[in-house]
Amino acid sequence: MGNKILYAFLFVWVKIHAILPMRVLYILSDIMYFLIYHVARYRRKIVRKNMTNSFPDKTEKEIARLERRFYHHFADYIMETIKLAHISQKELLRRADIRNPELVFELLDKGHTCMIMIMGHYGNWEWFSGATAHFQGRATIYQVYRPLKNKAFDRLFIYLRTRFHSHGIKKKDTVRDMITLKRNKTHALLPFLADQTPSKANLHYWTTFMNQDSAILTGPERIAKKLDVPIIFADTQKTKRGYYTVDFKLLTDNAKDTPEFWITEQYTRMMEACILRDPAYWLWTHNRWKYKRE
Repeated sequence: MGNKILYAFLFVWVKIHAILPMRVLYILSDIMYFLIYHVARYRRKIVRKNMTNSFPDKTEKEIARLERRFYHHFADYIMETIKLAHISQKELLRRADIRNPELVFELLDKGHTCMIMIMGHYGNWEWFSGATAHFQGRATIYQVYRPLKNKAFDRLFIYLRTRFHSHGIKKKDTVRDMITLKRNKTHALLPFLADQTPSKANLHYWTTFMNQDSAILTGPERIAKKLDVPIIFADTQKTKRGYYTVDFKLLTDNAKDTPEFWITEQYTRMMEACILRDPAYWLWTHNRWKYKRE
């Protein structure tokens, strides 16, 4: 009962705020930045440690400036995600633009049905949940997600992410559901946020990422090789406040014949290049380097 009441409260609160114009939401974002950064000091120690270790050549002043820019963007991300509850699909596609959806069409024309899209927590990944319309009815987005511990928040995010006819797949069900999609020849694009820390039981591949010894998720590669599906990288940029673009880049359409960890390493290098273009828009609050190589 408690989760139902909390969800009802959250739903109404989000809906009311989502009606507001973006310019008003960005005013609220500026206020939220002050509260998160200066008052609550949300995860500032983790952010400062992550940035300092990733950019050893930057001065303390430069790190502090980058840190403030990140928290401004983080507040924007929160307000933009709330806006998903009301924004029209036309407006969303204008603000979250996939520049070359034809890459998906080319793979479909070659006979592929399921495809994996790997991306990171860069820009506003939530806004691309409405990108199904970019594919003109020829492919549907099935978002791979890890359920949140709080059921009310989990239900809210599922609502926001599926407003525009995309579908959710729980992480633990990914292989089973992909086998079903492929068997049924369903035209599906499955986004993975692959820049997360692997679980302690899955520290299979280590490399250098952002100047640090890093364990990298190998799940997308293992699934692509097992099911022999193409794998695409979504190269994301924030062009200005409230506007994002994605350029698709094909890693391989022959995953089963690639050397072990080749796909994972290629993704790591592409994700790093994406971040380095402007590091302020990556999710620095995540405790990305909590494990050390034994």
